[in-house]
Amino acid sequence: MRAAGDAELWVARAPGIVAGLSLSGVGEGFWLTGLFVDPQQRGQGVAGQLIEAALEQEKGPTWLFCHPDLVPFYARLGFHMAVQLPETLAGRLQRYQRSKRLIALQRDQSSLSSSPGNSTSV
Repeated sequence: MRAAGDAELWVARAPGIVAGLSLSGVGEGFWLTGLFVDPQQRGQGVAGQLIEAALEQEKGPTWLFCHPDLVPFYARLGFHMAVQLPETLAGRLQRYQRSKRLIALQRDQSSLSSSPGNSTSV
């Protein structure tokens, strides 16, 4: 996982670092550019809790690019197919899609808290 020099880095500890994500400012929102969870910690909700904690602090939409297999995971966290991307992300997605299968997703600031059955407690 690489992070831009101006990115916000978030980590989950238990007690050592078990997950991390990177958020970069884009337009009026953020781009989630990386998410990694220790393989031994996967399936325990760590990624969802880390994403929720990071996005709870931010204003505006958050976008990400992911492999199609990960769409259901992110959908459970309030993300949906991005209808429109900021120009910088749209161009980047086009370049990435030349060599990778990627889907652009978006989450509005209030998406998870308004979805029934989702909890934001950490």
